[in-house]
This record gives sequence, structure tokens and C-alpha cells, in this order.
Amino acid sequence: MKRRWKRLVPILAFLTLPAAAFADDLTGEPSILCTAVQATLCEDSGDCAIQTPWDLNLPQFIQVDLKEKKLSTTPASGENRSTPIRTLLREDGVLYLQGVEGGRAFSFVIVEKTGMLSAAVARDGKTVSVFGACTPMPAAK
Repeated sequence: MKRRWKRLVPILAFLTLPAAAFADDLTGEPSILCTAVQATLCEDSGDCAIQTPWDLNLPQFIQVDLKEKKLSTTPASGENRSTPIRTLLREDGVLYLQGVEGGRAFSFVIVEKTGMLSAAVARDGKTVSVFGACTPMPAAK
């Protein structure tokens, strides 16, 4: 039994490291790729539930083009969804993105040093809050 614990301890130590230790630095990047890790849906009835991002029809990956001020799905998704970023602010190492489309307002907060994402989408009677991570977009080939 002691032998198993000796093998298990390094694995558990690795798994408990903060996510930021593995994050990418986005400072100055013109485009990034983000993914949702956890989502919570709340309704005006007061009911809130943690759900998987795909159960809420959130794209697996979102391309954030900071030069063009646009959010879009990846070509591989086959969804062809995009929306303009109306407000983009880079301040004190944090990216703030906001926009409105199709009766929904969105707001993203992305810490450039860690790539960690907090986002919210709101419409009449519902909100979705999302936690995720971002990385620099790979250069096109």
C-alpha cells in the first residue's frame, strides 16, 4: 500500500498546481484562441445550474481577432458564427471586450499574463457566465 502512495503523490501534486502555471502569456498578441471550461446558466426565476459549455451551445473554440475587433468560431467547427467587438480595452495587463448582437450582450475579461478568461452573456431573463482559458492564435500557414 505504501508503494502505491509513493507513485500517486507526484501525480496528485502535479494535478493540484494552479492552472496559471500552465497558461500562455497573451501580452501584445493580435489574435487569441479561447475555450470555455465551465459555464453557469441563471434564469430570472432564480434558478442557476452549472452546465457543460456544449449543452449551452457555446462554441468549443472562439477566435478573438483584436485587430479586426471580431469574435468568431473556428473554420473547423463548421458553424461560421461571428460577432463584432464594440468595445476593446487593454489596460493594466487585462483585456476587456464587450459587444451586443441578436438581443444578447457579452463581456469578456482576459488576464494577459495567464490567459485566464471570465465572460458573461446576458439576454432578457437569462445569463450565462463562463470561465475558460486563452492562448495565442497559431500563425497561418
